[in-house]
Amino acid sequence: MDFFSGERRWRSQKPRRREDAHSPGRKFLLLHILIVLLFSILTIQLVRMQVFQADDYQAQAENNRLRELQVLPARGLIYDRNYDREQPLVENVASYSAVIVPADLPAKEEAAVFDQLESLLGMPAEEIAERVREKRQDGDPYEALVIKDELDRDTALMLKELSSYLPGIDLQVDARRNYLYGELTAHILGYVGRISAEEYAALKDDGYIFNDQLGKTGIELVHEDTLRGEPGKKLVEVDAGGRQQDVLDSQSSQPGQSIVLTIDLDLQQRTADVLREFMGASDNAAAVVMDVHTGEILAMVSLPTYDNNIFSETLGEEELDVLLNDPAKPLVNHAIAEMYPPGSSFKPITGLAALQEDVATPSTTIVSNGYITVTNEYDPSVVYVFPDWAALGTLDFYGGIAWSSDVYFYYLAGGKQDEGFQGLGEERLAQYARSFGLGEPTGVDLPGESAGLVPDAKWKERTVNEMWYVGDTYYFGIGQGYLAVTPLQLLDAIVAIANGGELLRPQLVKEVRDSHDHVVASFGKDVRRILPVNEDYLAVVREAMRQSVSGGAAQSGQVPGLAVAGKTGTAEFGVAGEGEGLHTHGWFVGFAPYEDPEIAVVVFVQRGGGSQNAAPAAARIFDYYFNQRYVAEQEAP
Repeated sequence: MDFFSGERRWRSQKPRRREDAHSPGRKFLLLHILIVLLFSILTIQLVRMQVFQADDYQAQAENNRLRELQVLPARGLIYDRNYDREQPLVENVASYSAVIVPADLPAKEEAAVFDQLESLLGMPAEEIAERVREKRQDGDPYEALVIKDELDRDTALMLKELSSYLPGIDLQVDARRNYLYGELTAHILGYVGRISAEEYAALKDDGYIFNDQLGKTGIELVHEDTLRGEPGKKLVEVDAGGRQQDVLDSQSSQPGQSIVLTIDLDLQQRTADVLREFMGASDNAAAVVMDVHTGEILAMVSLPTYDNNIFSETLGEEELDVLLNDPAKPLVNHAIAEMYPPGSSFKPITGLAALQEDVATPSTTIVSNGYITVTNEYDPSVVYVFPDWAALGTLDFYGGIAWSSDVYFYYLAGGKQDEGFQGLGEERLAQYARSFGLGEPTGVDLPGESAGLVPDAKWKERTVNEMWYVGDTYYFGIGQGYLAVTPLQLLDAIVAIANGGELLRPQLVKEVRDSHDHVVASFGKDVRRILPVNEDYLAVVREAMRQSVSGGAAQSGQVPGLAVAGKTGTAEFGVAGEGEGLHTHGWFVGFAPYEDPEIAVVVFVQRGGGSQNAAPAAARIFDYYFNQRYVAEQEAP
């Protein structure tokens, strides 16, 4: 074979290796696709952020730099009726609080910030962290969260210094209410407290903020809108730590308006002193003084009372438990919130109903032998005995009221069938009691007022599941049984007798003044209704009440040189112990001077007597108002 010949011999070709997924070309293709996909996603995201969500992100960015803060207004003050701009009943004083803005806390430094606060404030860092977590979950993270309030001045200054180095931390200066007369006016003024989560949810659209204050009870609650004022706003620039750098814009707040009460502070103090003296060992007592022509409340005292300043501070659970569990209920205004049987102080209403319905006349004579009997209509051998407090003999209408005869009013209310004497009956008696405002709130400017209770046969059947008996009517007629009133309700009813038949709404607010001392609202007499009773009969009852004080059962209510008309009441309650009678509430309600009534007074003493406790206390209040008060005013420099 010629290896060098020109012929080319055949050779098998070297086999080509098939290109697989790991070849460079394939890799570049996948990388290219991935890059395109990533850029597409990025482009879509940029479009979404810059076009569709631009406003949202712009707002968040601005919020990191700009903050709109609320400027709380100065709360209006409260004065007594003798308005003196320099002598309010309450004032606003500075209060310092440590606050955190959760959004301004740097995540990596939170623990260190909380440790610093623990050292300064004496609060566990874990508790601070937990409260911040709760705020982030439930509220606006850009809203300041109060960590601890009522800081002393030295701690406040140290916190202000540290806030320059602690992002998200600041010192907040608020106004705290200081009630200058504490216990003396607590049930009237009430108090202001920090807003609760539920209140904030309901009021945030009305300009309230998470750490706000608002009225919780009393005048502070009822007139919250008047006292609060209008919040302002300011737009500030902040740095990365939330620290304010500049104020870009502001809108001033409008201070709250001030309220002038109808209360006379000196009379309020004297009434409290007298009531405390005569209540003895009673759990509670109440007294109210009212102008009979306007319905203005000149004094309202409920004992025991409490210092409302404790609610302007952080109240410990133990302190609160003591108040809530006290059987004497110091937080309750007994003048309006609790109802009691009025006893014989209700008899003027029964008497007026009897005169108006022709059941009796001023000369109607009834003999009290110390009791009245009723025979059971189904079993004549059963006889019920209803006692009088004494065998008072023959009495006309004037004597029936003056000596407070139970028998006389048993006749007027329930009649005496075996003698043919037709009484009012429970239905008509209930109707008149309601016309005097019993069984409904008076409408006084205070929360928590009780409506009282005026019973009748339908109420008893529905509530007690028993029929109404004549004995129920007897007890109703003398202010016992199921009948229950508040001291203010009873006073308002007697005021209507004193002024000639106008049932008034009790007034606690005399006028409202703005920050420039201008009167922007004043409140006059508000007539709820006119009594459905002839004026001649009102005059008869007024005279009978005068006789009760001048020479009858209410003689302990006399004031030398002053003609007082009034009625005592000693109402039984509770369950008699072994060998003991029932406990009694003591009442007195009356007005003076008899010839031209000016004021009316009610005194209630739990576990007391009408003539032993309530009437002499009322006499001391009348004496101060008409005699000593004027002397004190003349002697004042």
